[in-house]
Amino acid sequence: MSDVSLMVVEDDRLVLATVTQGLRQAGYEVHAADSGEQALELLEQADVDLVILDIRMPGLSGVELAERLKQRDIPFIALTAYSEEDLVLALGELGALCYLVKPVHMSQLIPAIETALYRARELVRLRRSEYHLSNALQGDRRVSQAVGLLMERYNLTSELAFGRLRGHARSQRRKLTDVAEELVNATNAVNILNPCETEK
Repeated sequence: MSDVSLMVVEDDRLVLATVTQGLRQAGYEVHAADSGEQALELLEQADVDLVILDIRMPGLSGVELAERLKQRDIPFIALTAYSEEDLVLALGELGALCYLVKPVHMSQLIPAIETALYRARELVRLRRSEYHLSNALQGDRRVSQAVGLLMERYNLTSELAFGRLRGHARSQRRKLTDVAEELVNATNAVNILNPCETEK
C-alpha cells in the first residue's frame, strides 16, 4: 500500500489526526489538510491517488473542492455527518466514488478506499479506451473522405481509390490515416482558394 498516496481533508483537527494516523498505520502515504484551501495548495505539490474529504467545511466547502477535483480528474471519497439524498446525488454527479457518514472507523474506511482506488483505475482505463476509439473513428472518417475524393476526381471505384491511397501511404512509409488527413486538408485548402470550383 506504500505506493498509494492519499489526502485527507477535514476541518475537525482531532478527526483529521485520528484518520491520518490510522491510514498511515495501515501503510498508506497520507497528506493532511484542515481546509479546502490548504488541500488545493498541497495538490499543487503532491500527486495524490485519492482524496478523502469532509463535505461540511468553512471557507471552501467540500462540494466546491469536489468540483475542483473533478476538473483535475482526481478521484475522491466524501465524508459527512449528514445523510442527505440531495447531497448524495450532487456528489455522485461530481464523481464521488463513495459516500460515508461519520463517525467512520478504519474497518469501514480502508475497504472503501481500496474499492474507490479500484474504481478509479477502471475509470482511467475506460477513458483511455474511449480516447483510442475516438482517434480510430476519426482516422477512419478521414480515410473514407480521402477515398471519396479520389473516387470523384479520378472516377474510381471505392476499392481502387482505397488501393491507390494505401499504395501511396506505403510508398512513403507513412500511416494511412496521416496521408488521408493530408489529402483532405489539401483539398479543403484548394476549395477555399477556388470557391468557384466547389459551386459547379
